[in-house]
Amino acid sequence: MSKKNTAEDTVGLFQQYLQQELVDPLRSLGRFLAYGVVGSLLIGAGLVLLAIGTLRGFQAAEVFENWWSWVPYIISALALTAAAALTLSQIKEK
Repeated sequence: MSKKNTAEDTVGLFQQYLQQELVDPLRSLGRFLAYGVVGSLLIGAGLVLLAIGTLRGFQAAEVFENWWSWVPYIISALALTAAAALTLSQIKEK
């Protein structure tokens, strides 16, 4: 076995090690983060649309007219605050 073959084997082994221990985990982490970010954005947009829909639904009710016109805004804000509190309570430290 010559020194040239040994050097080539060492370089090849080092490249395989880097692929296994560095590149593959980083690739899977990037995929995990991408799905998480996209999912978070979609859930956030859905909650905003749901809040606007409930606000408009409460505004359409005849109960909240004249002086009571501010109440639907408070109800929608409280619902979003409750959703945020529920989400934060589900985050657990490892």
